[in-house]
Amino acid sequence: LCLSVYLSIPSLSVSEDSAMENIVTEKKAEESHRQDSADLLVFILLLTLTILTIWLFKHRRCRFLHETGLAMIYGLLVGVVLRYAIHVPSDMNNVTLSCNVNASPATLLVNVSGKFYEYTLKGEISGSEINDIQDNEMLRKVTFDPEVFFNILLPPIIFHAGYSLKRRHFFRNLGSILAYAFVGTVVSCFIIGLFMYGCVLLMKQIGHLGGDFFFTDCLFFGAIVSATDPVTVLAIFNELQVDADLYALLFGESVLNDAVALVLSSSIVAYQPEGDNTHTFEAMAMLKSFGVFLGVFSGSFALGVATGVVTALISFTFTKLRELPLLETALFFLMSWSTFLLAEACGFTGVVAVLFCGMTQAHYTFNNLSPESQDRTKQLFELLNFLAENFIFSYMGLTLFTFHNHVFNPIFIVGAFLAVFLGRAANIYPLSFLNKITSNFQHMMMFAGLRGAMTFALSIRDTATYARQMMFSTTLLVVFFTVWICGGGTTPMLSCQKIRVGVDSDQENFVSVFGVLSTKQESAWLFRIWYNFDHNYLKPILTHSGPPLTATLPACCGPLARCLTSPQAYENEGQLKDSDSDLILNDGDISLAYGDITVSTDATGAHTSGTPVGGVAVNSDEALDRELAFSDHELVIRGTRLVLPMDDSEHPLPLDSHRHKNETMS
Repeated sequence: LCLSVYLSIPSLSVSEDSAMENIVTEKKAEESHRQDSADLLVFILLLTLTILTIWLFKHRRCRFLHETGLAMIYGLLVGVVLRYAIHVPSDMNNVTLSCNVNASPATLLVNVSGKFYEYTLKGEISGSEINDIQDNEMLRKVTFDPEVFFNILLPPIIFHAGYSLKRRHFFRNLGSILAYAFVGTVVSCFIIGLFMYGCVLLMKQIGHLGGDFFFTDCLFFGAIVSATDPVTVLAIFNELQVDADLYALLFGESVLNDAVALVLSSSIVAYQPEGDNTHTFEAMAMLKSFGVFLGVFSGSFALGVATGVVTALISFTFTKLRELPLLETALFFLMSWSTFLLAEACGFTGVVAVLFCGMTQAHYTFNNLSPESQDRTKQLFELLNFLAENFIFSYMGLTLFTFHNHVFNPIFIVGAFLAVFLGRAANIYPLSFLNKITSNFQHMMMFAGLRGAMTFALSIRDTATYARQMMFSTTLLVVFFTVWICGGGTTPMLSCQKIRVGVDSDQENFVSVFGVLSTKQESAWLFRIWYNFDHNYLKPILTHSGPPLTATLPACCGPLARCLTSPQAYENEGQLKDSDSDLILNDGDISLAYGDITVSTDATGAHTSGTPVGGVAVNSDEALDRELAFSDHELVIRGTRLVLPMDDSEHPLPLDSHRHKNETMS
């Protein structure tokens, strides 16, 4: 192998003083520092410009472009300027030497006039770029190490997803979410992989393939583009108050399938058949990869939950820490971030670990924090998520012009778009049919399958081979298209599918008592068992908000119960409030009070009524018809009385009416 080594030999004679060499070295270090500061300033300005434009869009109620799409546009503009408008003068001291070596060494020692200089490998440079080496160096400065994304930018995004998860709606649709995230992601991966392998074979036949591209590479591409990130759609859903179940389905799927896609891609990389050809199908290697998938995912899950529980125990034990909210918040932040690094150091997946750590922290540790720390942790991770996400999307636009090894193949690109569409359809429609999801929800979920930060981070992590470079270039185009076109078309799609907006999620849980909730109660039996165990035993041990163990454990365990129960648990016993408790609706827990008549449900879902004050029995249908003429009705659940407006003007509005109402109010 003939290796061309790019050297910058100091233009100093042997007789020059070493002090002069130190001055030159310090000058170069200072110039490098200024260049690095300027590069970071570019990204800060990009984020600043994005934030200002976001404010303008929100003020004008423009929903056709989300802040992530704006960040990509600004990144593209800066990338064009850096690539074509800025040129660095060439250094006359730069020379190119050639030497014969067997491989590309990571570190090279060069003897220059009796002095040894150390050089590190920065990457391959094509022969046509040798004359533009200074410009390439400048562009390389704004190219970050992929590990920056995984160790610094991804953890706050994933943790915030778990920490801000609305558990009530998540567990209410848990079966459907798990089906989409696990079964759907695997199906999508293989559909995309098979379709792309057909495209690769076609490219080979017509001579449009410039390097090796194996079936495992196609499966890897299928795994990384199966990770959805509908951040644009969810932001619009939240602003318009779209149906809470649809929001939970999309958010829950995106949260879990990012983790599944990451572990799945790692399992595909771990696929190693025995023999000379490492890309043939072998049953044992396939089973081994499947075992790697299960082992890594379950290990990461256990590690994330364990770290969350340890943090909850620390905050439960050191109650005096509540008096210092700054230290309490700092400890919470460090324990959460260390979960990601600990999982990666142990060979697991940090994304899975930090996701379930965030969910565990929200369920247990959050209840032990002081009110100041509760607000601080929410705001801190919300801010970090916002900055990290917009930074990644800005960087996406930048890399379209600053990345040197792009491989754009029209056949592969067109095939990728078709494969992504087919994979998404194979994920959504069959599973939605089995889970009895309505057709308009299905079409909306199909349309909302955007690709984003996780897909980009997985594709940029390894761009050493021809196949990975083609995947990275194509992935950028897929992300751009889905964010700009699908994200921008969210509002028209909602209107087209006649999906309700302006829905109060809390009110929605109680209005359809005889319809939705009875169905959810039947499907949530597993969660009901878990809730009772968690509420009666785990929360009293890990938090100060559960019922005292003295009230839930048998009398024979009295000494142990008194030892494990905190004094705060006795104080809070009469003030318990659990956001998940409205999922656990047992027979007889629901009753509707219509004036002097009470209508309740029995185990079969039939309606029974009480007797009015006058002593005349009235059946439930008559009571319903009579009371619907009034303006209000009351819902009584476990002794809690809520007044819900029944005026027609308060019903969930269609999209056009909701928009008109907002404009009128403004």
